[in-house]
Amino acid sequence: MERQLERIHDKDIPVLSYNDENSLACCIRLAYYSAVSKYIIIPEFPSGKGFADVVFVPRNGSGVPAMVVELKYEKSTEAAISQIKQRNYPQRLEDFTGDILLVGINYDKRTKKHICEIEHWNKS
Repeated sequence: MERQLERIHDKDIPVLSYNDENSLACCIRLAYYSAVSKYIIIPEFPSGKGFADVVFVPRNGSGVPAMVVELKYEKSTEAAISQIKQRNYPQRLEDFTGDILLVGINYDKRTKKHICEIEHWNKS
C-alpha cells in the first residue's frame, strides 16, 4: 500500500502542494478509486468527536471490512491510530456487522515516505 501511495503522490500531485494533508487525502482517494465497486468512500466523515479523514463503507454483499483512515503529516502512524480511538471515529459504524480496520498513515516530508499501520477494531 505504501509503495502505491507514494507512486500516486509523486505522479498526480503538483510539487507546490505536495507536502500537505489535503494532498495526501487526495492520494488516498485516488489509490482506492478502483475500490468503488466494493466501497462507498466518504472523505471528512463526521463521526464520534470529530471527522475521520476518509472512511470506506462496504457496499452490501462486498465481503470487505470497513476502514477508518486517519492521515498525519510529520507525526506518526501511532498518533493517527490513537486519534481514531480517542475520538471514537468507528462509533458511526457500530451497526456494521463485519470487521472494521483502523488505518493510520503518516507522511514524512524529509524522506518523502509514507508509513501505514493497520489495526483491527474491537467493538466491545
